[in-house]
Amino acid sequence: MLLKNYRFPGRYGPEWGSGGIFGLRYHKGILYFTLAFEAEAHFIDVKSGEEKTYDFTLLGEPPTSGGDTYNAVETVDEFIYFGGWVHAPAVYREDRRILFYNKYSHVHVYDTAEGDVRLLWKDTINHETDWAGEISDIIYDPYNDRLLLAREDGHANLGVYSLDRRSGRAEALISDPAPKGARVHDVAFFGIGENEVDKGLEAIKALDLITGRWESFKPGQSVDGGPYLSPIIGPLASAYNRAFAFVRGGLFAGNPLMGENFTFYRLFDFYSFYAPYRVNAINVGGGILTAYNAHHDAVYRPENEFMWTATNTIPGPSVLLYIAPPVVKIVGTFGARITSIEKMDGKILVATNNAPNTTATEATPFDTGERDIVLLDEKVLRDAPAPVTFSLPLALPSMAKSVGAGTFGGIPLDGYREPRAVFYLSGDNRVRVYEYDLSLPAGEAVSEGFELKAGKNILDLSSFSGIVSFELEKEDANGKVRIELR
Repeated sequence: MLLKNYRFPGRYGPEWGSGGIFGLRYHKGILYFTLAFEAEAHFIDVKSGEEKTYDFTLLGEPPTSGGDTYNAVETVDEFIYFGGWVHAPAVYREDRRILFYNKYSHVHVYDTAEGDVRLLWKDTINHETDWAGEISDIIYDPYNDRLLLAREDGHANLGVYSLDRRSGRAEALISDPAPKGARVHDVAFFGIGENEVDKGLEAIKALDLITGRWESFKPGQSVDGGPYLSPIIGPLASAYNRAFAFVRGGLFAGNPLMGENFTFYRLFDFYSFYAPYRVNAINVGGGILTAYNAHHDAVYRPENEFMWTATNTIPGPSVLLYIAPPVVKIVGTFGARITSIEKMDGKILVATNNAPNTTATEATPFDTGERDIVLLDEKVLRDAPAPVTFSLPLALPSMAKSVGAGTFGGIPLDGYREPRAVFYLSGDNRVRVYEYDLSLPAGEAVSEGFELKAGKNILDLSSFSGIVSFELEKEDANGKVRIELR
């Protein structure tokens, strides 16, 4: 495999903070990805090393910016379909704002046989501050030979759309905001909800690809019995005839169409913005490979104390996670965020970024991140899990406890010999440890309580297996916990 460039420092591309490398897809000997916010689509012949780039000027005049920040890509026959959003041209103001008159949602197609790019579809509302729903996922419907487009990020034209892949004609199927979807058996499941701090996943809707009929299902209860907050929607994936919806704080798994309700499994729930967001999920070895990110989106200036704390608390590294129920295994640790994952020629390609997206008043005229592509051997899926440490101020679960939640963690222990939790407490307390795994169908957690004293407490977790979450009996806004997996 020949890649001329694995590293991409920030260049001109007006937007909010940093974009990343998105849409990694290897198809018919071509490796595709989009570099955002520079709005560059790359097509690399991995055998010869020949590389073509496209700057999205079929949408409008240069300079362009944006591209894709959700991994909207699908392959059918010899074609690579890639979507997202682009400013063409980009308009940056010195008061740290972007004007959105020229922001387009788009779907392009790359012909791997001919080596050319064609604009298939575009949409804009030509507004100063608002924009048409971005394309955040593309799913092929093989029964109707069409593309299904998921749209949530925007102010108009949201929902799930059907796109004719020959004529480019688009039709709205539902108007509920839908960031992500996945095909399972003969239906397509879509996560429904707005990805805001107080919202997230509200329902999972299923489109029967044969009849065209929609059904809606509510997310279910958690295995450990505790409430979940802000289930911001990350990728959806398919395996075992179930849909897996990865969200902030955990994942939902199940398939009501085969008699199994969606159940919430708590994973990496730190009541921060640590989440499987702005990343994809791929099937490898019959399981699912995805990531939970430490710093995907953030408030840059501390004008809102709660939002600044929630988005800038870094409880641990980003983790590359392999799901093979009932096993959940950490197979790699990375920095601020993983943006895209792909499998190619015995390697796992992992696109990363050291900087987050920021908010609407934090625009810059250039991308602020250092982005790169890391190659791992596929054997990481079979190796021992990566050692990792999480460090969490207990002020965050204490705040959650004040609104009726507070169960935190969801730490996978599979493969670790000496896991432990070290509590630093401001007063005597009691912790309940919940133990469960990713059983299908879902089982119930078992729990055990432990007395803790003020000061340092070391809790040996080696007698537990599967996944563990924690709940303190009393709030401790000044405490801290370190979870060490070795």
